[in-house]
Amino acid sequence: MYKQVLIVREDLGMSPGKLAAQCAHASIGAWKRSGRIARSVWSVEGEKKVVLKVKNEKKLLELEAKAKKMKLPCFLVRDAGRTELPEGTITCLGIGPAKEKVIDKITGSLPLLK
Repeated sequence: MYKQVLIVREDLGMSPGKLAAQCAHASIGAWKRSGRIARSVWSVEGEKKVVLKVKNEKKLLELEAKAKKMKLPCFLVRDAGRTELPEGTITCLGIGPAKEKVIDKITGSLPLLK
């Protein structure tokens, strides 16, 4: 099974619309960095996505480093600064699509965004 995980910083207090846009950027960015086979299998399996949260930028950057170390496709979103946040604010991290068991080694203990 394949999935994609989107991890959002909860300390920024983004509006629901802003948060959704940042997750969309993370999803597409990580998808573009994944391999053809992973994209294909993920698509056939229904494109599972899970949205999780972390407390701050430091934790998000730690997760990005772990994903890169494991050679997982990932994309870190930096806001353009046109609406709610200053330019360059790191908001979200997308990981995958990749094998669920591998992604879970990095993100399995994170809480769902509710």
